[in-house]
Amino acid sequence: MHRRQALTILAVAAAAVARPAGAQSYPSRPVRVVVPFPPGGTIDHTTRLLGAELAKLWGQNVIVENRPGAATIIGVDSVVKAAADGHTLAVVTGTFTVNHSLMPNLPYDSRKDLRPIVHIARTDHVLVVHPAVAASDLQQFIALVKANPGKYTFASFGNGSSAHLAGENLNLLAGLDLTHVPYKGQAPALADVMGGQVHAIFANLPETLPQIRAGKVKALGMAAPQRSTHAPDIATLAEQGLPGLESSSWSGLMAPAATPTDVAAKVNADANRALKQPALQEAFAKSGITAIGGTPTEFERFLIEEMERQAAVIRKAGIKPS
Repeated sequence: MHRRQALTILAVAAAAVARPAGAQSYPSRPVRVVVPFPPGGTIDHTTRLLGAELAKLWGQNVIVENRPGAATIIGVDSVVKAAADGHTLAVVTGTFTVNHSLMPNLPYDSRKDLRPIVHIARTDHVLVVHPAVAASDLQQFIALVKANPGKYTFASFGNGSSAHLAGENLNLLAGLDLTHVPYKGQAPALADVMGGQVHAIFANLPETLPQIRAGKVKALGMAAPQRSTHAPDIATLAEQGLPGLESSSWSGLMAPAATPTDVAAKVNADANRALKQPALQEAFAKSGITAIGGTPTEFERFLIEEMERQAAVIRKAGIKPS
C-alpha cells in the first residue's frame, strides 16, 4: 500500500493543533462519543475516563454511546453518517484497521470517510494459558505445541480482533498450528481459557492480572516492547526469543471527514490536555492503561502502520471474514 494513498481520509489531518478563533465556540452542545463495543470493557472504561475530563474542559456533557455489533462497523458507520461538526466522534480500535483489509464490503471507506483526531491509549496484551498446560514459559509452550500437532487452541475476542491476529502471528513466527476459537468479547473467551475449554489467549493485562495472581491462568509473556510496571515479573515475548510479536488493545478518536480543521484541532488539543490531567493519569495507571496523545499526524502515521502490518498477517495467515 502506498503511504501517500493509504489514508486519503487524512489529507487534511496534518493541521496544526493550535486553536483558531473560529473553534472557540466549540462545543456548543453535548458531544456524543460512540464506542462500538458493549459497556464495561477496557475501551469503554478508557473512553469514559477521557470523556469526564473533556466535559470539565468544555463545560458540556460528553455522552458515551455504546453501539456494538458487526465487528465495530455499526458504531463507526453511525459516526460516518453523522453531522461533521465535531459533536459526534468515534472511538476506533485495532478492529477498525483490521476491517480495512479483512472486510471487502464496508459501508464506508475507512481511507476517506473519517479523519483522525488523537491516539488515546494502549493496553498491552499478555499471553496466558490454562494451568493444566504443561508449559511455564514461551519456549516450553512452543515445544509442547510442536510436539502435539493439531491439539492446541487459542481464543480471541472475535474474528479479526487484535487477539486473533496476535495468535495467528504467533503461529507464523514460531511455526505453530494453534487453532483459532473466536468469541464475542474478551470476557467469555478468558472464561473458557480458565475453564479449560481453550488452551491459550492473548488478553488485556488489566482484566487478566487478577486471574494470573489467583492461579486461574498462567502467564507466558507480555506481547509488549517492555515489561509492564504492573507485572514486572512477566517477561516479554521478545526477551524469550520471539521479537516482532507485539499486541495491544489501543483506542483513538476520529471524526467525520468533513469536520472543520479548526474544530478537529481544538478536540485534539483538549484531548491532549485531558490526557495529562493527574486524575486521569492516576485512573489509567490503576487500570494498567498507557496514555498516548499526540498530533493528528502522529495518529495518522500509526493508523497507516497498523493497516500495513495487519494486512500482512491477514494475507500470510489466510484469515477470512467470519
